[in-house]
Amino acid sequence: MSTAFEVIKVDVSEEGWATVLFNRPEKMNTLSLQLRRELDQAVAALEADTAVRVLILSGVGSAFTAGLDLDEWDSTGLSAAGAYEYDVVATLQRFSGPVIAAINGLAMTGGLEIALACDVVLASANARFADTHAQVGLLPGWGGSVRLARCVGLHRAKELALTGRFFNADEAHAWGLVSRVVPPDALLAEAQGMARAMLKGVPDTVLAYKRLLDRGFEATLPQAIAMERAMSIANNSPVSRDAIQARLQAVRARHKDESKS
Repeated sequence: MSTAFEVIKVDVSEEGWATVLFNRPEKMNTLSLQLRRELDQAVAALEADTAVRVLILSGVGSAFTAGLDLDEWDSTGLSAAGAYEYDVVATLQRFSGPVIAAINGLAMTGGLEIALACDVVLASANARFADTHAQVGLLPGWGGSVRLARCVGLHRAKELALTGRFFNADEAHAWGLVSRVVPPDALLAEAQGMARAMLKGVPDTVLAYKRLLDRGFEATLPQAIAMERAMSIANNSPVSRDAIQARLQAVRARHKDESKS
């Protein structure tokens, strides 16, 4: 990627994924307007690159991100530090492939909102989470209240949101917010391994399945079932028996190789 960035780092792997790192470690990777603008530019470029099918998101230093940069709160000329200019969650949702959050440290307030909006969340054993909106007199605006309640349940979401208490990676894993907890030095390798696994899927089907899961989760049960049937017919009808057999043989061979290791 030719664009020069100052407060994010972008690394594109030849294997088919890209890693984007928040890079303001001296500021706990807070989401300045510049960072959000650079992220928007990077995601647009990665989405346009057909060779990039999975996005890994993490942070440099001891924090994933501590949320908005409060130094900009009164200085941008925009309400709420311009939080709705380059909305990070909306930016990430414009990437059609899977987005893996690799939570390397503190994910607080807006950082928790971002984690909740990613497709898969992995966490370092050092990761900590908190929703401190109420403690500083604010309400979430990137979908955090909705996703938190749907992820961990309404009563637990109320506990976390109304107390603002910090919780660790093991709690987050037990509640379903995090898929896996790994040693800090293995976090990015774990994310890359998951990206490789996703890249073994049929590309168009991976994208369609992500859309199906997202849309079905937002719909009523009858709507979701009807949507699944319609998308299944559209996706499955053109697939030949020979193509299925060939892919199934590849899956079996891969499983056999993995069981030996």
